[in-house]
Amino acid sequence: MLVTGREILEDAHRNNYGVGAFNVNNMEIVQAIIEAAEETNSPVILQASQGGIKYAGIEYIAALGKVAAEKAKVPVALHLDHGTDFNQIMLCIRHGFTSVMIDGSRFELEDNINITKKVVEVAHAVGVSVEAELGKIGGTEDHISVSEAEATFTDPDEAVRFVEETNVDSLAIAVGTAHGVYKGEPKLDFDRIKIIKERVNIPLVLHGSSGVPSEAIKRAVSLGINKINIDTDLRIAFTHAIKEFIKENPDNIDPRKILGPGREAMKEVIKEKMRLFGSAGRA
Repeated sequence: MLVTGREILEDAHRNNYGVGAFNVNNMEIVQAIIEAAEETNSPVILQASQGGIKYAGIEYIAALGKVAAEKAKVPVALHLDHGTDFNQIMLCIRHGFTSVMIDGSRFELEDNINITKKVVEVAHAVGVSVEAELGKIGGTEDHISVSEAEATFTDPDEAVRFVEETNVDSLAIAVGTAHGVYKGEPKLDFDRIKIIKERVNIPLVLHGSSGVPSEAIKRAVSLGINKINIDTDLRIAFTHAIKEFIKENPDNIDPRKILGPGREAMKEVIKEKMRLFGSAGRA
């Protein structure tokens, strides 16, 4: 069933568990996510980045997500990940997204608050939930790139002001993760997660979660992280399975047989994540 991001995350917030938000670019990825969610009886968030939308087209992404969600036996939200353009966010709302992210983290605090307030006002008027970001998460995702030197952790005092003034539904915080593939093991600032959660009392979001050790994820969830973004781990599973199939079947030219193993590999990774986050059995 298609629901808002707020509906999913409010339950996770009240009951102290995490929900996976998995990036989608094509039909096989959508199928893998929905099948994993149904097999684990887990709520789930399908999310598309601006790059994913540019690749597949807003009409295709929206249609795939909405059809999958409406047929699913579990709660599914369709979410825009890292929206940086107001017009892009409005386009997603018009096409039926039930949740959007406004990423104004590249701006100074005042400007981030102002642009987030503008998005919240419009989105809430039509029943769409909003995620925002405070602090700068390092790494590269599509067209967004933040160097290690530019990355800054979320300030708890600023988080309180930001949430109070914007009325945002969930907040992505910078606590030591990064987008993309890690060169070493990420070190999360667990004390910062705990303090921010206690002070803002809304669902918190962890970006750049692929490659973070399972124990660190568990601890982050126990301290108040409710939405965990996963993309790189799916890409790795998908491409590895396809490469292996082509290596073993070099003469096969059937896209269904080539892509099928990639879909199954992703599904297994997603199921493992859902159990790790604590969303399995929560639908």
